[in-house]
Amino acid sequence: MKEKKCFDNDLYLKLQSENINKRIKKFNNKLYLEFGGKIFDDLHAARVLPGFDPNIKIKLLQKMKDKAEIIFCISSNDIEKNKIRADLGLSYDNEVLRLVDNMRELGLYVSAFVITLYKGQPSATKFGKKLEQRGERVYFHNYTKGYPNEVNTIVSDEGYGANPFVETTRPLVVVTAPGPSSGKLATCLSQLYHEYKRGVKAGYAKFETFPVWNLPLKHPVNIAYEAATADLYDVNQIDPFHFNAYGTLAINYNRDIAVFPILQNILTKITGKEIYKSPTDMGVNMIASAIVDDKAARKAAKKEILRRYYRAECDYKRGQCTFETLERNKSLASEAGATDDLLKVVDVAKDTAKESNYPCVALELPNGKIVTGKTKKIVSASAAVVLNALRTLAGLGDDFDIITDDVLLPIVDYRTNILKSNCSVLTLDDVLVALSISTSKNDKAKKAMAQISNLAGCEAHATYILPTAEEQTLKKLGINITCEPVFVGAKLFEE
Repeated sequence: MKEKKCFDNDLYLKLQSENINKRIKKFNNKLYLEFGGKIFDDLHAARVLPGFDPNIKIKLLQKMKDKAEIIFCISSNDIEKNKIRADLGLSYDNEVLRLVDNMRELGLYVSAFVITLYKGQPSATKFGKKLEQRGERVYFHNYTKGYPNEVNTIVSDEGYGANPFVETTRPLVVVTAPGPSSGKLATCLSQLYHEYKRGVKAGYAKFETFPVWNLPLKHPVNIAYEAATADLYDVNQIDPFHFNAYGTLAINYNRDIAVFPILQNILTKITGKEIYKSPTDMGVNMIASAIVDDKAARKAAKKEILRRYYRAECDYKRGQCTFETLERNKSLASEAGATDDLLKVVDVAKDTAKESNYPCVALELPNGKIVTGKTKKIVSASAAVVLNALRTLAGLGDDFDIITDDVLLPIVDYRTNILKSNCSVLTLDDVLVALSISTSKNDKAKKAMAQISNLAGCEAHATYILPTAEEQTLKKLGINITCEPVFVGAKLFEE
């Protein structure tokens, strides 16, 4: 059953844009805004806060597009290592290109690229030249000399001054990146140093969705952030600087709190005055003010914490995360009270698999009904459960004629005899293509396909580790999928 909405997007857009505009005015109409998290498709936030528009950040930028320009940072080390965005399967450099294209299609002004932590890495050099040949402005920033302790060197022509200045023309300069540790902060501070040398008293602020500074430390929404960043060892903490300065509790995370004394010294050295008294002061996020149902938010966040634990179990089984990350997720799930009874599909999938002796996927429909699918000779469990869900939503009952054999069997033949695949079972992608083809001549298939958007937000659970391609397809459909940490069969290679 879909979660009850608990977030007001219109209110958030109003409050957030007002708060950013207020900060711009505070700094004489020139603000460098470090923009963290996912700009597009923030599905974590949408799961934790039902009703949250996963593209609300891009809508915020569109709302402010006449006064905003965007600088993209990417670390030379990430380019050199070919670092991959796990949720999309894209390398960081390609993710930058995708994001920029999407932003420009929406009328946003991306003015420059900064390749950070540069020390001649060949792949970073090649990427920069590729951008320059397309007419883009590209800047290479080196490691900051003296960082983090030698403030006099950092804030000098040897430190930030050694980096080329990125000319900007608008009051709001959004500095963003494809992922964490990309050099956003260093770029903002380098720009600030140059601005002050030019007599421009610009400012710096930070925009991140989580943790939510004015929710309790142990609120499930904040614990869900810790679960999402367990591999980074992020830990939410009460901001001691904020409490000492104002006598009020505020939540931040360990890395921002640890680096704040250094950052405060640097900002004071650049500007000649104390700008912020705490890391929380630097933030501009108004997300808590748009949560309209705290109870629903707590429940949704607990579900997300449980999903993260299942994900960590599977990643550990695949060798993709450490035992420490797994234990961290387990501890957070226990702390939040995130137990299997929150996801009804878990027990249904296990019971069905036990009774049938087949791998199974269970899916809860928007009305609360649970359908199942099992891996048999022709289709995978994922494909079967999606077909069963679409059939049920379309009111077709147990009518199995939405895809006929004359459509399915040629695909099986293509896979096994032409592609020489050892697996004759059709994947979810195969079956959805077959269903799409069938809609041209089959009214039942057309009715089923018309229901596909109603799968977004549904919960599903598999009794085995799904192939990566099928898992990605389920996520693209908006289905919240969890898996048991169990491999089916003894094969090591995943086709």
